[in-house]
Amino acid sequence: MKTKLLRIAGGALLALAPALALADTPTPDKGDISWMMTATILVTLMAIPGLALFYGGMVRSKNVLSVLMQVMIVWCLGTVLWVVYGYSLAFTAGNAFIGGFDKLFLSGVDATTLAATFSKGIYLPEYVYIVFQGSFAAITPALIVGAFAERMKFGAILLFVVGWLTFAYYPIAHMVWYWDGPDAYTSADVVADVTSHAGYLFQLGALDFAGGTVVHINAGIAGLVGALLIGKRIGYGSTAMAPHNLPLVMIGASLLWVGWYGFNVGSNLESNAFAGQVFLNTLLATAVATLVWTLVEWAVRGTPTMLGAASGAIAGLVAITPACGWVGPMGALIIGAAAGLVCLWAVTWLKRKLGYDDSLDVFGVHCVGGILGALLTGVFADPQLGGAGFFDWVTMEVAPYDMLAQVLIQAKSVGITLVWSGLVSLVLFKLIDLAIGLRVSEETERQGLDTVEHGERAYG
Repeated sequence: MKTKLLRIAGGALLALAPALALADTPTPDKGDISWMMTATILVTLMAIPGLALFYGGMVRSKNVLSVLMQVMIVWCLGTVLWVVYGYSLAFTAGNAFIGGFDKLFLSGVDATTLAATFSKGIYLPEYVYIVFQGSFAAITPALIVGAFAERMKFGAILLFVVGWLTFAYYPIAHMVWYWDGPDAYTSADVVADVTSHAGYLFQLGALDFAGGTVVHINAGIAGLVGALLIGKRIGYGSTAMAPHNLPLVMIGASLLWVGWYGFNVGSNLESNAFAGQVFLNTLLATAVATLVWTLVEWAVRGTPTMLGAASGAIAGLVAITPACGWVGPMGALIIGAAAGLVCLWAVTWLKRKLGYDDSLDVFGVHCVGGILGALLTGVFADPQLGGAGFFDWVTMEVAPYDMLAQVLIQAKSVGITLVWSGLVSLVLFKLIDLAIGLRVSEETERQGLDTVEHGERAYG
């Protein structure tokens, strides 16, 4: 009996086989399963405690618990929403912009259903694929809270996360990562039809291996919109607002770096030789970005700082994310170096010039770094520069590559993500402000969100 194939997305092809056809169902490799569950654990480590400590160390001591609480609860909220309806909207058939409701509450999914990888005939248990992709959906809105840290109501943040995941994250994930999977490309005659089933940006040919558009640009522009609408912190520009605990910043950044291997290498969906290249690219780009940020800061300010080194590491991780599976090691080095320089410029000169209060530089690192990485992916994915290029699933060979055309496609995907997420965020913030208000009172802000909103203190 022939297996029925249903599209789900991002390198995955769901195969639901009737009981009589189980003998023909591919058997997932235990090594792939083990690696993908490990990768998901690593992404969890990125968020809690990694991101929470990184953000917590950068705010003032009176607000550290509020940031820890926001990251942890947003992670949990994102996880629950994912299995209720997020997975269905992102990774089932619908149209070019959003999926459908076939998998609400994970309907039809069990321990026997499968999701394909990037290799023909290689599958993962669908539950493993769901939990891995769910970790992306859960950490992305947690990134946003750093832009308006120390001044937004906890309830308003939770309402925003629900709306933003629904109308920004799930559609962008669908547009970028949804396709029929490699097994659908059986001959040249079906290519156009199969591609027409994919998400809009996938149809255009946009390259985003692990989330430059879906995660970082998406979250970064939302953070900027929020920071602009909520307004500056009381005393911003006239009162010192230095990070209260730089050791926490270093620990958090290091945990993010470690966890990012799950983020990037896990996106390969298989434990194979190519995963090693993704691993190396992630390591190289991050190391060189940290060095460049530190050296430039040293030259300009006269001192190399721990905050700068940690920020450089995150900038390198962000920029290599869309490119890690498409570029070679030397391309990764260049992308990392560019990220260290450009993101440092964004969080110093650009931020000062435009005068916005992005508390923890979500826009300057995640959005700017994501844009840089997305554009340079189009350059260094070229096989002549050591990149992977496009793989033709029909001929099973690398297809001809047009660098200029690809850079233009990357730029279009960046623009669409900026406009889509920016508009969704603007509408959501306005509606929430009308409903319950976005910002805490002046008294609460001066006293600190820890004691007023959460009834706790981080330190004695």
